[in-house]
Amino acid sequence: MDTLDLARWQFAITTVYHFFFVPVTLSLVAVTAGLQTAWYRTGKEKYLRLTKFYGKLFLINIAMGVVTGLVQEFQFGMNWSDYSRFVGDVFGAPLALEGLLAFFLESTFIGLWIFGWDRLPRRVHLACIWMVVLGTQLSAYFILAANSWMQNPVGFRYNAERGRAELTDIGAVLTNKVVLVTYPHTIFAAFMVGGAFVAAVAIWHLVRRPGVDTGAFRTALRLGAVMLIVAGAGVALSGDQQGKVMTEVQPMKMAAAEALYESEKPAPFSIFTVGTLDGSREIYSVKVPYLLSFLATGHFDGEVKGINNLQESYEKLYGPGSYKPNVPLTYWTFRLMIGVGMTAAALAVLLLWATRKGRAPHRLLVWLAVPLPLLPLLANVFGWVFTETGRQPWLVFGLLPTSAGVSPGTTMSEVLISLIGFTLLYGVLAVVEVKLMLKSIRAGLAGTSPAPGDPPGDSPDDADKPLSFAY
Repeated sequence: MDTLDLARWQFAITTVYHFFFVPVTLSLVAVTAGLQTAWYRTGKEKYLRLTKFYGKLFLINIAMGVVTGLVQEFQFGMNWSDYSRFVGDVFGAPLALEGLLAFFLESTFIGLWIFGWDRLPRRVHLACIWMVVLGTQLSAYFILAANSWMQNPVGFRYNAERGRAELTDIGAVLTNKVVLVTYPHTIFAAFMVGGAFVAAVAIWHLVRRPGVDTGAFRTALRLGAVMLIVAGAGVALSGDQQGKVMTEVQPMKMAAAEALYESEKPAPFSIFTVGTLDGSREIYSVKVPYLLSFLATGHFDGEVKGINNLQESYEKLYGPGSYKPNVPLTYWTFRLMIGVGMTAAALAVLLLWATRKGRAPHRLLVWLAVPLPLLPLLANVFGWVFTETGRQPWLVFGLLPTSAGVSPGTTMSEVLISLIGFTLLYGVLAVVEVKLMLKSIRAGLAGTSPAPGDPPGDSPDDADKPLSFAY
C-alpha cells in the first residue's frame, strides 16, 4: 500500500461517513415540511407534534452533516492538490453556487424556522421550512453537477500550458446528461431512507409504548411506508434511465457492473457471477437472456460492449495500461445496491399490510426498527461506492487518471496520521450522533398546549417577551 492507496482510503472513509447524513437530511426536512403543511391545512394537533418531533431529529442530523461535509473541502487540498488544480476552474462555479445560494438558503431559513415559532405568522413560518427544503435540493443538485462532470466532462477546454481544464459553458455543466438522470435517482434513494426512518421510529413507539400517541405514530408509520414504496418505484424508473446514460458515456462501468467480458448482442443480465479474483474472466454465471441489452440500450437486441473489447479500444485511445475497474467490487456493489433497496421496499409493503384497516402492529415488528432504515441507507452507500469505483482508473473520465491527482508533496506517514485521526474523530462523532438521536426518539412527542399560532399584536407586553426557541 502506497500514498495513493492511503489517500484513496481516506477520501473514501470521509466521503462515505458524510454520505450517511446526506439522504437523511434531504428526506427528513421534506417530511417535516409536509407534516407542518398538514397541520397548517387541517389544524390537527398530531401533525404539529410530529412536525416538532421529526424536525428535531432533522436538526440533529443536519448539524452532523455540515460538520463532516466541511472535512470534504479540506480533502481536496490535503491529499488531492493536483486534482484540485485540474478541476478547480470547472468546479468553482457549481460549488460557489452551492455555497452562496443553497447553503445560504438552508442556514438562513433554518434559523428563522427554529426561532420563528410564535414569532412569525404561521404562513411565513411554514414558508421558511419549505425554503430549507429548496436549499437542500439545490445543494444536492450543484454537488451532483460537479460529480457528474467527473463522470462525463462537458463545457470545458483543456489548457495544455497550465495542465488543467477550464470552464467554457456553465450551462452545459449544469445540464450534463449525467446529472439530469443522477439527481432524481439520488433524491428518490434519499427519500427511501427518510421513509424507512420515519416508519421505524413509529414502529418502536407503537410496539414499546402502546397507548401513547398511538394515532400520531400510526400516521407516521403508514406515511413512512408509503413514502418508501413510492420512492422505491422512483429509484427503479430513474435507475433504468441512468443505466442507459451510463452505457453511453461510461461503457466500461456498465460492462464491469455486469461482469460482461466480451461484447454480446443481445446481452444477458447476470444474476450471479463467479469470476477469477483478478476479475479477468468469468468462471460461472446465472443469466437472464436479453435483459442487459434492454437495460443498457432500450432494445432487447442491442449490443453491449465487453470489458476485454473496451480495454483494447481504450489502449488505442489513451495508450498502454489497464482501464478496468475492480470488477468484483463493481459487480457486487451494484447488486447489493439493488437487492438491499428492494428488500427495504418489500418490508414497507409488509408494514402497510400488517397495519391495514386500523390493525395494531404485531410486537415482532419491533425487530424491524433498527434494520429498516439501515437497509436503504446501505443501498445508498453501495450505490455511491459503485459509482465511484466503476469510474476507475479515472478521476475525471478520459482526462485525469486517479494516480495523477494525488498531492505530489504528501508523504505516506502524513496521510496515515490524518487517516487515523479522522477515523477516530468520526468514531466519536458517531457515538454522539447515535446517543442524541436515541435520546430524542425515546423522549417521544412533546406536548403542544397551547398550540402556536400567529404572533400577537404589538402590545408593550408582547414586545417584552423573550425570543422563543422551539427545541
